Amino acid sequence: MEDLKEVIAKNLVRLRREAGITQMKLAEMLNYSDKAVSKWERGDAIPDLRVLIQLAEIYHIKVDDIITEQPEKVVKPKLNLRKKRLLIVLLSVGLVWFIATGVFAIVYFYPQLERFAWLTYVVAPLVSSVVLTVFSGIWGSKLTNAVACTLILWSVVAIFHVFFAVFAPVIAAEKWWLFYLVAAPFQILIIFWFFLRKVK
Repeated sequence: MEDLKEVIAKNLVRLRREAGITQMKLAEMLNYSDKAVSKWERGDAIPDLRVLIQLAEIYHIKVDDIITEQPEKVVKPKLNLRKKRLLIVLLSVGLVWFIATGVFAIVYFYPQLERFAWLTYVVAPLVSSVVLTVFSGIWGSKLTNAVACTLILWSVVAIFHVFFAVFAPVIAAEKWWLFYLVAAPFQILIIFWFFLRKVK
């Protein structure tokens, strides 16, 4: 019986070729480097269980089909995985704005609060940014994580600025620059954290 590494390597090469995708494309779908995919296909390493499950989902097969010797079979990769993820993200963000609209409608019908109802839409971008950050942490890259965190930061700045402009207009008019001055170092930290720190 062939060594398990060799069997897995052989199956991975065959499945990827039958699916008509490159190592680079598969690496993107798995959120791994193409070097890792190359190692698996050479038999230098075995993917962990989580990756094997992902591969099985991509190729529409069972994990057992990857780890045991199999007859040749044609597979169809789940190339629409990215589209499905994007749809989930967009629906989640859309839900945030739907809820914000509901809150706006409720607040708008209270005579004492009617003139502040629009502030719901000032807070909604922050909640949307948090949702984006969660999904980016699961499926995204360093770039999407950095963008999502940046959106959170500047959404908070916008909230403070607008709320001060509404409830303390004198302070907002005189000290508007303070919000941006405080936020700037955090923006620099985000850039350092996601792009300049060493990744082990």
